Formats: sequence, C-alpha cells, structure tokens
Amino acid sequence: MMAASLLRRDKKSTAAHLKADLKRTDNSSGLRQLQELLDSVLNPERGSDPEALEWCKWLLAGGDGFDEFCRTVRSYDNATLCGLVWTANFVAYRCRTCGISPCMSLCAECFNNGDHTGHDFNMFRSQAGGACDCGDGNVMRESGFCSRHRLKTGENVPSVPRDLLLMSEMVLPRFIITIIQYLRDGYTEPESAADRDLQKVLQQLEPHISFLEELTKMGGAMRTVLTKILTNQQTFKELSMGQEENVYAKRNYEKYLSALKSSGLVSVEEKGAGGAGAGATDTPAGAGALSLLGATAAASLEDSSKEEDQDGLQGVGQRKRVKLSSSTKDPSIMDTLKHKCFLEELLFWTIKYEFPQKMVTFLLNMLPDQDYKITFTKTFVQHYAFIMKTLMKSHESDTMSNRIVHISVQLFSNEELARHVTEECQLLDIMVTVLLYMMESCLIKSELQDEENNRHVVVNCGEALLKNNTYWPLVSDFINILSHQSVAKRFLEDHSLLLLWMSFVSFFQGMNLNKRELNEHVEFESQTYYAAFAAELEACAQPMWGLLTHCKVKETQEYTKTVVRYCLETLQMWFDAIGFVDEPALNQLTFHLPLHRYYAMFLSKGVKCQGLDLDSLLPDQEMLMKIMVHPLQIQASLSEIHSNMWVRNGLQIKGQAMTYVQSHFCNSMIDPDIYLLQVCASRLDPDYFISSVFERFKVVDLLTMASQHQNAVLDSEQERPMLEGALTFLVILSSLRIHLGMSDDEILRAEMVSQLCMNDRTHSSLLDLIPENPNPKSGVVPGSCSFEEMLSAVADFKAPVFEPGGSMQQGMYTPKAEVWEKEFDPIMVILRTVYRRDVQSAMDRYAAFLKQSGVHTGNPWPPYKERTPLHPCYKGLVRLLHCKTLHIVIFTLLYKIWMDHQNMSEHVLCMVLYLIELGLDNQVQDDKVEEEPCIEEHCHDSWFPGTSLLSNLHHVINFVRVRVPETAPEVERKRERERERETPPSTSSESATFGQSSRRLTGNWRENLREAQVFSLVAERRRKFQEIINRSNHEASQAVRPKSSSSRWLPPGSPPQLVTEILEIRESMLSLLVKLHQKLSAKQNSLSLSWLAEVDPAHHAHGDGLTAIERILAKASARSRHSKRCLQEICGKVCPPIPPKKNSPGDKKSMDKEERRQRARERQQKLLAEFASRQKSFMETAMDVESPETDAVMDVGSAEPLDSEVLYDCVICGQSGPSTEDRPTGLVVLLQASSVLGHRCRSDTPKRLPTTDEEHIYPEDTCGATNDVRLSLMQRYFKDSSCLQSVSVGWDGGVYVQTCGHTLHIDCHKSYMESLRNDQVLQGFSVDKGEFTCPLCRQFANSVLPCRPGRGIETPAWHAPSNKSMSTLVKEVEDLQEQLGIFPAESNLSKEMESVIKDIKNTTQKKYMDYGKNPGSPDNDFLFMYSVARTNLELELVHRGGNLCSGGASAAAKRSCLNQLFHVLAMHMRLYSIDSAYNPWTRLTQSTHSRETEFCDDERPEVPMLFRDVPSLLIIFILTMPQPLRKEHFTCVVKVLYSLQYTQALAALSIRFSREERLAWSNTGAAKKNMPNSDKSWESLLGHVISELTKAKDVYDTNSEEALMLSSSVWSPQSIEFTLQQFCLPFLRLSCLLQHHLYGDSLPGCQVEEEFSLLTGCLSLAGSVQSSGSMSSAAGLEWNLNAFDLINQWCSEVIDLSSSPSQQSVSLLVQDPQWAAPRLLHLPDNYNTIFQYYHRKSCTSCGKTPKDPALCLVCGAFVCLKGHCCKQQGVCECVLHSQHCGAATGIFLLVNASVIIIIRGHRFCLWGSVYLDAHGEEDRDLRRGKPLYLCEERYRVLEQQWVSHTFDHINKRWGPHYNGL
Repeated sequence: MMAASLLRRDKKSTAAHLKADLKRTDNSSGLRQLQELLDSVLNPERGSDPEALEWCKWLLAGGDGFDEFCRTVRSYDNATLCGLVWTANFVAYRCRTCGISPCMSLCAECFNNGDHTGHDFNMFRSQAGGACDCGDGNVMRESGFCSRHRLKTGENVPSVPRDLLLMSEMVLPRFIITIIQYLRDGYTEPESAADRDLQKVLQQLEPHISFLEELTKMGGAMRTVLTKILTNQQTFKELSMGQEENVYAKRNYEKYLSALKSSGLVSVEEKGAGGAGAGATDTPAGAGALSLLGATAAASLEDSSKEEDQDGLQGVGQRKRVKLSSSTKDPSIMDTLKHKCFLEELLFWTIKYEFPQKMVTFLLNMLPDQDYKITFTKTFVQHYAFIMKTLMKSHESDTMSNRIVHISVQLFSNEELARHVTEECQLLDIMVTVLLYMMESCLIKSELQDEENNRHVVVNCGEALLKNNTYWPLVSDFINILSHQSVAKRFLEDHSLLLLWMSFVSFFQGMNLNKRELNEHVEFESQTYYAAFAAELEACAQPMWGLLTHCKVKETQEYTKTVVRYCLETLQMWFDAIGFVDEPALNQLTFHLPLHRYYAMFLSKGVKCQGLDLDSLLPDQEMLMKIMVHPLQIQASLSEIHSNMWVRNGLQIKGQAMTYVQSHFCNSMIDPDIYLLQVCASRLDPDYFISSVFERFKVVDLLTMASQHQNAVLDSEQERPMLEGALTFLVILSSLRIHLGMSDDEILRAEMVSQLCMNDRTHSSLLDLIPENPNPKSGVVPGSCSFEEMLSAVADFKAPVFEPGGSMQQGMYTPKAEVWEKEFDPIMVILRTVYRRDVQSAMDRYAAFLKQSGVHTGNPWPPYKERTPLHPCYKGLVRLLHCKTLHIVIFTLLYKIWMDHQNMSEHVLCMVLYLIELGLDNQVQDDKVEEEPCIEEHCHDSWFPGTSLLSNLHHVINFVRVRVPETAPEVERKRERERERETPPSTSSESATFGQSSRRLTGNWRENLREAQVFSLVAERRRKFQEIINRSNHEASQAVRPKSSSSRWLPPGSPPQLVTEILEIRESMLSLLVKLHQKLSAKQNSLSLSWLAEVDPAHHAHGDGLTAIERILAKASARSRHSKRCLQEICGKVCPPIPPKKNSPGDKKSMDKEERRQRARERQQKLLAEFASRQKSFMETAMDVESPETDAVMDVGSAEPLDSEVLYDCVICGQSGPSTEDRPTGLVVLLQASSVLGHRCRSDTPKRLPTTDEEHIYPEDTCGATNDVRLSLMQRYFKDSSCLQSVSVGWDGGVYVQTCGHTLHIDCHKSYMESLRNDQVLQGFSVDKGEFTCPLCRQFANSVLPCRPGRGIETPAWHAPSNKSMSTLVKEVEDLQEQLGIFPAESNLSKEMESVIKDIKNTTQKKYMDYGKNPGSPDNDFLFMYSVARTNLELELVHRGGNLCSGGASAAAKRSCLNQLFHVLAMHMRLYSIDSAYNPWTRLTQSTHSRETEFCDDERPEVPMLFRDVPSLLIIFILTMPQPLRKEHFTCVVKVLYSLQYTQALAALSIRFSREERLAWSNTGAAKKNMPNSDKSWESLLGHVISELTKAKDVYDTNSEEALMLSSSVWSPQSIEFTLQQFCLPFLRLSCLLQHHLYGDSLPGCQVEEEFSLLTGCLSLAGSVQSSGSMSSAAGLEWNLNAFDLINQWCSEVIDLSSSPSQQSVSLLVQDPQWAAPRLLHLPDNYNTIFQYYHRKSCTSCGKTPKDPALCLVCGAFVCLKGHCCKQQGVCECVLHSQHCGAATGIFLLVNASVIIIIRGHRFCLWGSVYLDAHGEEDRDLRRGKPLYLCEERYRVLEQQWVSHTFDHINKRWGPHYNGL
C-alpha cells in the first residue's frame, strides 16, 4: 500500500511531497495519498499515540519545521482582541472606570500596558477562570485598551497565502474527528460502570487537546481555519457517521446515539420527521407540553420511576406539571438536541465529561474569532438544558459550576451577542424554563397558615441543590443577561415569561418556615436558613434589582404596571393556596416573602422614578389588609426573638433575625417590608392599623390604666421588651423615609452616618456595610454623589497608629463633629444594627461627643431628628400619628410611667415622646386646629374629641373604666371608700390604665358613668375591619367575628376574676408631661411660667428626657394658643402632686429593682475604673518593652552600692531574702539565638530587595561573613588553640540573654514548671522545652539565671583609684591570672550554674559552637563562653543606637542581666586556666626574646598580636581573673589593650596609604621620635610602624595597586586622627559598657563629636582630660615598656611570617571594626512591584512556581512556604531558612497574602502587614486587590522588634509550626 510506503519515508520529505501534490490544480492523487496516510496514522483503534501527533505537526508544516511554521502563521495574525484565557487562581485585574460590563477583566500584561492611573481598579484572584477582554469594545471602553490592542492591527496585516494553511485544512478535520471518536469510545454511563474512569480517557487525550490549544495561540489566521472546520456541517456529516465499509466508525456512531438517549435527550430524527427542532415552530401548548419534563407522554405521569420525578409526592408532582405546561412556549427546550457540526458534538462531550479544564480552555481560546463566537454561543444556548441536567447529577458540582460560568460569562457579558441569541434562540425562555425545571426537583408542601389544606409548594432548603448553591451558575447567567437593557426589555414585554418568572419566585415565598417551640428545646438546630437567605438573595432579589435598573424613566411605566399586576395576581393565588383569611397562624414565622418584596420595590420605583400615581397600582382595601399581615408578622417576631420568646428554637433563629437586617440583605428584605407596611398604613384606616400592631406585638393587655393586669400571651418579663419593640416599630414606620422621598444621595449619606456612628470603620468595612442597591457603590452613577465624596463630607480619616503594645490599628473613618450634632439618627441605627450592642455603642459614642463638646454631661437620650418631607403619594402615613387609638395608647403609657407601673422603662417613655413629637411636626393638612374647647358632654363614646394630636394634647380625661383583678389595690380602696362614704379626692393617687371593657358595672357611681372612658383595642380593630369589609357602618356595632384571638378562655386554676372599676384621672397629656418633667427632675415646680415665655426649641436638640419634654411642650405651645393657655394653667397651679404611695408591693419591688440595678452598675463602673488604673500602673512598671523613658524598674545590675547583701523578692512565694548557696535566687531570662549582629553591613543604607532579574543581593559583605572568612584564614596558618582565643564567634548564632527583671527562688521555679506541665490547657509555648511565662508580668522566658550570693556591686574600697605605677599593676594582673580557678564546692548554686550553661549551649545550633579542629575541646568551649559575653555587650550597644552618646541606663540596661551572666560565665571559664607560656598578657607587657625557637617545632606559630581581636582579649582577661576584680586592675587591662588596639589602627591605616605617602609619613615620624612624649604622638608611632612593617616584603606590595585605586584623596593630619579614633571607638565603647556593668559607673551622655574624649575619660585613659576639640587619640596611651620596643616586637611577629609558608595571612592586618546598625531590606513603595516579580517566579531549589511564595526580609531569599517540594528531613523550607539565616528567627513576607509571618524557634505568628492601601488598611490575602503602599512606620516597628529581640514579648498569638512552614 502506498500509505505504508509513505509511512516508512521520513516525515519531513513526505510532508513536502504531499504538499507539492496538493498544490496542483488536479490534486486527486495527493488527496488520496493523504487520506490513506491519515487513515493509518490517525487510526483511533491504535489508541493514543505520540507518533500520530508528530506526523500531524510535520504534515501541517508541509515540509518546513513546525516552529518555523508557527512563526510564519503568527505573522499573519489579524486579531484585535487579547482573549488570553486563564483558569482558577490566576491573578487578573478589573477596572470599573473602563468596564462597560461589570464582569470585565484584563490580564496583567494588558493592564500594565494600559493607562489606568487614578481609576477604580483592583487585582483579583480568579475564582472560576476567565479571559482577557482587552480590545473588545462591547465589554470595555476603548480608552482602557492596552497599547498593543489599541491599534487596529487587522488592517495592515497581509492576507494569508493560500498554500500556507492548505495542509491544515486537509489534516485537521481528521484530527478532530479522532478526538471525538476517542470521547465517544471512552464514555460510560455512571450507572453502567462501577469503575467509571473518565479522567483516564481525558489524560490520554491531553496531548491532542494541548496541540489544538497551541494552534489557537498561533493567532487569527489559524483560528479562522479551525472555525471553518468546526462549524462546517458537510465535513461533519461525512466523517461523523462513518462510510459504509468502516465498521469501527459505525459502531462508534451508535455509542454516540446511545449516549444521547441515556441523557434523556432525543435526537430529532427519532421524534419523527418534521419534529420540532431546537427552537423551530411553536407546537400547540398542549401537545408537547409534557415532553418538557423529560416525559414523552401524559401516561408517564404516574410512572414515578422516571429520574425526573423522584419526590414521592405524587400530588405535588402533578400539580407542578400542570402549572408549567399551560404557559410554556416551546416544549422542545428540555429534551431535543441535534448535532450538525464538530463544535456542537465537542461541546456535547465537554458537558458529558463534566467540563474538563483543557477542553474548556480550548473552546474559549477560539473566542476572538467573531464567527466562531456567534456559532459557539448558539451551540451553548442549545445545550443549556442539558448542562443543567448534568450539573444536577454531578458529584463535583462546585468545580463544574466554576467551569460553566467560566464559559458563560464570556458569552453573555457582551450585549450585542446576548441580544442576538435572545432573538434567535429564545435564550430567555430557555433560561427561565431551565431554572423552573431545576427548582421543581426539590419542592415540598408548604405548612404556612393552614397546615392540612395548604396547596402551596415551596423549595425544600435542606436539599443539596439549595444547600450547595448548585443553581448559582444558571442564576448568575440570568442576572448577567438581564443587565443588558435590550434583553431586559424583551423580558418585561413578554407577559407569559413574566408569569412563568412569578411562579418561579412563588416557589420561594414562605420557604424555611419556623415554628416556635413552646415546650422543650429543639433537639437539632437546622442550618437551612443559610440556604434560604442565599436563595432569596441570588435567585429572587438580584434578578429583581437587575430588572429595576431598566425601569427608571417615564417611558418604562408600562413595564412597572405589568409587573405589579402580575405580582398582585400571584399574591392573590398564594393567599388562596395557603388558605389565608384574615389572621396569621400563631407561632409561625418565615422571613421569605419575595413576592411581597417584588411588589414593594416596583411600587417604589414607579412612584419615585416613573411618576406613576400610587393609587393606580394599589389593590382594594381588603387585599391591602392581607398584604400587610405577613411583613408585620416578621416585625413582631423580630421583637419576640430579641425578647427570648424563641429561645427554645436554638441560636439559629437569632441567626435568621440578624441575617434579615444584615447589610447584604437589608435592602432586599427589611427595607421593602417596611416600605410595604408604610404603604398599607398610609391607605388603611389608622385606628385599624395601630390596633393591629399592638395586637401582633401581643401587648394589648398591658395597655390598661389598672396597676395590675393579666396577659394571656406574654410572661411578665417579656412585656417590657415587646412594648418597646412595638413603639420602636411605630417610630421607624412613621419616620423612615428611604422609599418615601429621600434621594439616592441622601440615602447613601444616612446609611454612611448610621454605620459610622456605631463604630469607627475602615474604608473596606464601610463599603461592605452599606447596602449596594439603591446606590451602586462601584463606579459613579451619573448625577449622583460618589461614595468617596460622600465619605469625605461626613467623616474624618484617622491614620493608622501604633500602640506600644505592638497592636497595629488600621486607618479608620470617624464621624465629623457636625454629623454628631445634626445628623446622628438613632432610628436609622436601630434599623441597621445586626447586634443590639451596636445601638448602645452608638449612644455611648454620642454621649462621649456631647461631653467633650460641653453640650451635655449626663446620660443623653437619643436625639430627635427632623425628617425629609414625605412624597405627596404617602401623605396618608401622617394619619397614623393623628388617630385616637394611638393617642389613647400614648395617654395610657404616660399615665402608667408617671404612676410607676411595672414593666415601664425609659425607652418606652423615649419612644412615646418621639411619637408625640413626630405628630406635632407632621400635621394633617386639612384639619383646622380648633381653638375653642370642645363641649365635652357630646362625646361619651370616645376619649378624645377629634383626631388632631395638637388639640387632643390638652383634652382632659376625667374618669376611666378598667377591668382589674379582684385583688387589685383599686378594688380595695373602693371598698374602703364605700365603708367611709367619702367623696373621691381630686387626683387619684392610684396607678391605673385601660383595657378590655365590660358592660357590667359595680358601685354607686352612676353620675360619673356618663363620661367614664372605655377602650378595647381588639374590639376597635374588629369593628374597623368589619367596616372596611362591609363598607357600611350600621351593622358594624354588633358584628364581632367569632374567629378571633381576643375571645380568651380562662385556664383552670386561673387568676382571680376580673371586675370593672372606674378610675378618676382628671389629667390631659399636657399635664402628664408636666408631671413627668417634675418627676424626672425631682423638683416640685420644675417648669415655671417664665420658662414658657423664653423657650426656644432649637436649644433643645441634645439632652436627656427633661430636654425632650421641654422641647415637646415648647412646640405644642408655639403651634396652638390653646395648648399654651392650658400649659400656663397647669404650671400656674403648681400644686405638688401627692407622691404616688408605693401601695402595691410589686411596684415597690420593681422600682427598687431598677435602683438596685443602677447602683450595682455604678459600683461595677467604679471597680472597673480602679482596676484599670491599677493595671495601667502595673503595665508601666512591669511591661515597658518599648518605652525606654521610664526608669521605674528595679535595676538588678546597677543598683546603688550597698554594704549589705542584696535582697531579692521571689515572685512566686513572695518572700524576700538574699541568694544563698543552698537556696539560690535566679533572674527570669529568655535565651535566644540571634544573628542580628551578623547581618550588619558597612554602609548605612539598607540593601534593596531585588525586583528585577538584574538586581542581586551579595551576602559577602556582612559582619558574619567577614568574621567567618577571617577565622578560617587564621586557622589555615596558625595554631588552633591560639586562633580560638584571637576572635569572637556568635555573630550568626550568638546567644542573647534578656530578662524582665523579676527574680524567683530556683526551687519555687521548679514547682511552678511542674504545675505548668500538669496543666493541660497549654498556651502557645512548650513546657517540655523549658518555656514558661514570668509568673508576675507574663513575659515569655525559658531559663533562670542564678544570682551570685553576696553584694551586688563591690564596696567603694574596690573602686578607690590607685596611685600604683603602671608596672606594679601589670605585675599584679599577671599574678592574678596565674591563680588557678578553684572548683566550686558541690552546692545547689553550682548545679544551677551548670544547668544554665547547658541551657545556653542548647539555645543555639551545634554549628555555631564548634569552630575548632577538634569539636568539644576545652578551647572550643572557652571560645563559645566568652563570645556569649561579647554578643550581649555588642547587642546592648546596638540597642543604644550603636554608640554611648545617649548615656544613662537604656531600656536594655535597666533590666540587664549582664552582671549575673558574667559571673556564671566567669565561674566556668576559670575552670580552664591558660598555659602561662601562651598567655597573651606576657606578650603584651614584656619583651620576649625566644622568637627564634618558635619555628623549630613542626607546629604552626601562634597568632601574632596585631592580628588578634582586642575586645575578645579584654573579655578573656576579665572573665578569667578571680572575681570580684579591683577597678584598678580592670583599668590596667584596658590601658594595655588600648596600646595594642592603637598599634593595629596604625598598621591598618598605613596599608591604605600610597607608597609616596608612606615614605613621607615615616620620615615625619622619624623626625619626631626623639622629642619628649614621642610615645604619645601618633606621627612618631605611625612612622615607626611603617618603617618596621616595610621590612616584611609582602605587607605593602600586595595591596599597593588597589590602595591607589581606593584612596584618591590626600590624607591630612585631621583625617588621620579621625580615622584612628573611629578605629578605636568600638573597643572603647565595649570597655566602657563592661565597666558600667561590673562597677555600676554611670554613663554620661554627650554629643557624637565628643564621644571619644568622653569614653577615654571614663576609662581613665587620658591623664588629664583636655578640651574636647583638640583631643588626640594618642594621648590616652600608657606604655609600661618602651613603646617602640613593644611595637618592634609585635611587628616582628608579622615580619617573621613573610618568610614562612604562612605569608598569605599578612592580609589579616587589614581590618575595620566598625559596622553600621543592622537593617532589614529596603522594600519598594508599591506592593505590586514585589507581587508581579515574585508571584510567578520559580523556586531556585525545585524549579516550580511555589503555591505560597515567601521572601526573607533579612537576606532576600525566595522560599516556598509549606512547599513539600523543598522539604529536607521533614522540615519545610521557611523553617530551614529561618535556622540558617536567622539562627531560628525568620521574618518572611508572604507574597500572595501581603502579610508577614515571624518564625521563632518552634513557634510562629502572623505579624501583620507593612503594606497598606490608600485608606490605611491591610489587605490580607489580597482579597480586595487595591494598590498597596509601604507603611514606613510599620516597617520601622518590625525592624525595631527584630533588632531588640522582642517578637516574643510583643506579639501575642503564637502557635507551633511543626516544621510545616
């Protein structure tokens, strides 16, 4: 066969040959050859084969190399869109300023190449994946395109040569059908195969699909070819079914058909010819309607084995179907699919395989091709129902949802495309039908209202579909297309669709019904409410807001009218279905009334934006009464929940109440509910409405003037909160204006103010807390005020601050003063608080403001706020405030409060006064205020003459008839009176009130009966209801409906019978207000007549209850002359009211209870304040980790010298006493390894963090590296034991010791540790590692440092300056060194010293202790010991700022434990005596002449003196001499060492000279040598050193060339003097510090310039201190031998080396002891710089891109956090790095989270972020993605904590990391 021969040839020539054949006009032979070749290469039965791919690549390229071919094709790319596709977790950008669609997104490259400065953009991590929209003018504005896509590149691209893609057009169709055949073969139904492994099939296909993806990335030319192939129906037909002879293809095609069938889909052929295609002719509604649900015939209704109908509720099932089928347009939506091209079948399999990522990416990568985009969108819509079915069955619905949305958001965000598909493919019908279908799978019978006969069905919130939010992809697509005006208009114009949608919404109406538990606590708290709230918000509210945005103008009136009409129809159907008549069922509550809310929001929009007349949209009164019931039920239930009446339903019911008002839900839930109630209130009879409210809130029985009453439905402790709830609700109802006339800007302002008043807020939390919907916060709505402008108008920004405790604040916004003054609105705050405590918080803040501004000092009441005027449509709402029922309630409550009845509270009075004031401010227009008093005789039946509050205020009520229990005090008193036959007094001194009336009347008060007022709320409400229903008044009097909650039966053993009494009142509301004023002010005549004359209501804006009453009285008298007259009368009488006698014990109790509570509260406050002040003073003394100012802490180290022993307090047992050998005391210390010193550099400017590939950090110049190099160089040439005494180690892992200054007995400490060990609740530390917290100040610690018995500081005798000569002292020092260390007696103290040394060694890693050739040798130990002392001295210097200029005891010295530490170290070091032959002291102070003998031995020489580290020698001498040391000896050692240091300085300096300079200076020196005091002149000494060292041949030659390069400047005497001083300063500082700790000498402060002279003075180096300016460094030298001899001797040690093998070591002469302060890396200002460079960077050790990359801020290393790839021996990379770089302290910046974590040993903590956004906030995990900028202060704080080793003390939240970071 020809194919076989072709296969054998090499691919390249074959391809070239075939291409040539095919180019001919007659290409049939070429075609045949190609087909045969492909048949064998792409034979699907061969399985996946990399060879096939290779062939395809060569064939496409037609003889060229494939890469070459790719490049050529790319050059013809004419695409103007970016279209880069990304998957989940990719970092992309969104710019709201440039976006037209809210879903717009850009890839980082396009974003950075576009200009978005000043735009509202953010970076985000893609949840579901996405694609870049750059270049797509439908989705974003052109101004935002990047530079690459701004140019219309398509125009100047040459057209593609025909033969370039010729082969592609031939080969690719075969390649694609191969893929499809694989997919057909590999697919198995979930039921049929247990081992269904679709992943395997997909893995085999991976290379093929990746190859297709590669092709799409070649640009426009190749995409065009692919589009042609994918959409060509002819090719598909030929290849898909297979030709006759091809058995495989036939079988394969049958598999495809069976897959179609098993999906519940019918291919069109089978439906019979001419059946409806996917959107063809409308079949008559009945005929195919049932096929909608996957059933093909009506008979199958009963067959519940169908997978579509498995909810055994047969009845419900049928009803669902009927409801749907009547209105569905096209029954074929759900079950017909016909594939006409590759693309359609590819999508089919993509869905079947549950959207594999690779396939999705390929399909999306093709989108920049316009033809493809349209075809693909249509195909997607055609498969929409199938997608939903697959999604519902999927086990991985989350992943699948993300992939679906990844595709759909690309298609539906484009308005042009969405409109096109809506028109052509019935997209809206499909979506609504599919959503309906989906929800039908989980419907259950509703139990609301009439449980038995309820015909309504609701979704079951417990179903996975709702619980897992499986519906969100479909809903989000729906919301997405509704955002396009053209699509939304089609939806609103299509009535049958609207009806369908309403029936969809009604599935959610009344879902998640709660029934109040009355007996025992519910066993299982269901959490279904999450699902319910999410479903209402996403599936109902968001589409509603989407539709509302298109109903903004007059032209769209019709839409609103239609929606409102359908809402009412659906509501009516719902009322019928649940069997609702007029009373809601008891103890039931649902928060979900989406139909009510749709109705409310469209009403509001219609009136506000479209100029519709409210009445034209409202139903009749009866319907309004029904509509009002359920929203009112919710408001009453909220009160019940907060009154703990639902406590047996568990916490979840509180959760629901909170969610209902929470910021994301409130504007879709509580706001529409309240608005709807306001509409009802404005149109219904006010008396009916008010009485309904009190009845719903169950407080009717409480509203009686009697002092005692019975409440059948509430316990007495619930009465007060419920009454407060009812009144607060009325206040909210009558004062809230959100939908009644406020503009969007005013709403935004009110929302913002209420949130800021509760608490200061960060910018992001404010954005989050303000409801999105009347005013979208993102972007600027034209004509409205933007969020930012409004924010700056109402709030001040408080920049982020730092507290010494280390807790870091975010930038906050706080209300401006004038906002508190004029705009604080407690009512809005109450409406918006999720937690009740926030209301209190707002009031406290308000009180604090008033106090501060001096307006009011007491406890203020919520201020009254003027309201924006009502929209004319809602004027009826004011009638609520002017109805008799409300006035009677107000009168009763005022009376009850005045009489001290139980269950009244300040809040009740506050709300009552608020209602009165609202009434006074909102007069009913048409009422003329009657000035003449009414003739009272005419109004027997009612309490008040009219409805106007103003005239009712001064109406006096004389007698009231009440029902009271027989035992009530009223009855008792009446009996008394009857016995004495006396007339009643003028004011009743009784408590009383009104309630249910009865015609039965006892007593002989016939004459008063005529005007005794009777009132029953319930009867009133019944009467009004009847009136409304019957529209006639004559029968209303006798009609009381039987089904009523008011006809109550008395339970057996009921309380005493009720009897009717008449109370004499003779008060009006005004007189009660005056009396309450007197009562509150506790003055008899608190209101004088003169007060009325001069009152001005404006003065009374802020204050307490008195102010409120005064304000009301002032308003009343200003608005009505009659009220004024009455007031003057009342005030004129000023008859002291007889103080109400506390007759009833109940009253007394309740009052006392209040008082007792108040007193208890005050006591508590006082205690708390006292406690706080104590705590504060304690914190100041014990815990000042950060504030070096206060010197209050006991200075263990440098206390005053005393003769007596030092006494220590033990913080555990509290005893005070000396530290003894037997019972030693110890200091609480924290030992930690530190590498801070090792990271010091020479330069003051910190190194920069690299953010490009060019930048690098070189670690070689750090202190640690330099010292390591120096030591290893020494060890190469010199004797090991001598090397180990010539340097200090511990720069990179030294042990730092710090203490909190508290002491304890060591035995006490042991028992303390024991108790910690037994305590199971372990804090963040590990007791087994010896960690604990100081028992007193709780500072973290891990060891105890024993205190030496005896005196703390030596007696003055030790201090006395000596007059001994230098040589005597030198000899004495030598003798002291000869003394052998005595092994201390075995005592508790020595044991403790041993153990603390062990602790110190365990603190650091092994590698930082073993530097010698033989580890563990005494030399090694010796080196480690004195290095610990060195480390601590050096660190203290660093903490003091690197010098001793500041003087005084610094923070470190105040609690310094150096004194104790030295003693412990010294005791140890004395055990190793230095062999006198090698004692450096002799070589420093005597001339030795045994030099010749040194080299005879084989061994290496000792380290020359000039190479040795002088501070190390100092510490060795001090620690090895017997303690305590006399000061004169100390000074002697320092003097001797200073000469050595000085000589080293001269040598180092001389190396920096040029040859000529050296010559000149050595001559100058020689000239001065013979002058007196020449040994104290640096010129002569320098000259001598130069002349000596010139003898050694290498010293100067090696460096001469470099030296010239280095110093171009000429050395002047001044610069030489300065250099020498700088060289010696580090040694002087260290000596001075040591002297300060050993002898307690104080350190005086000074200027930086004077530091040298000051230090030499302190150390008594300078014989006589000269004036600071002319201080010469050489003046401090004191030689005990001839200076020049000694220098000769030291130099000769070096000279000898030059002739020996170790001449290399001469370079050790060059040294520089000065280091700059340790610094962290310098970070870039903008976080994006770091993020963009590092978040994609691959790890150096494993080569992958880390999931969580981190950066070390000390050295800049890039590490994988938690990465298993870089683990070594089970330790992750960050922990490893922290050990290697910071001796177990690591500071890492987590690149993807912008936060810093600290690793300290085995613990870690989150430190916070040093990058803040423009509003001073952190953005942890980059969730908001706003630009972040470096906060210098925070970074300084971090650096300071690192340098001062205080991470452990300042950061509180530590946890173990188990080596997993």
